[in-house]
Amino acid sequence: MSKTIMVVDDSGSFRTVVKLALQKAGYAVVEACDGKDAVAKLNGQKLNLIVCDVNMPQMDGLSFLRHLKTMAQYKFTPVIMLTTESQESKKAEGKAAGARAWITKPFQPSQLVDAVGRLCV
Repeated sequence: MSKTIMVVDDSGSFRTVVKLALQKAGYAVVEACDGKDAVAKLNGQKLNLIVCDVNMPQMDGLSFLRHLKTMAQYKFTPVIMLTTESQESKKAEGKAAGARAWITKPFQPSQLVDAVGRLCV
């Protein structure tokens, strides 16, 4: 059975790029348009990893990450932040919130697929 990855980003075209790269690598993908949408779609399903943007409306990526880590079922789900944010302070905030990796946009899809392969549980 393939592993399932959730992609959380407010850009539909960006989600598509990430989804295609991950599907090509053999992963199943669930999409969410922001943190609030992602929380609604968690609904107990098994996720092997989450790829999440930082800057989104309604609930940003770091708020979503903090919320995720309070949920027993997802406490240990690895999260990769994929964002235009490159400041060390943001990265430190992400790491403190539980992010396992930080990839800055623009990025190479192969770079993301490699990171997913290393972190996917």
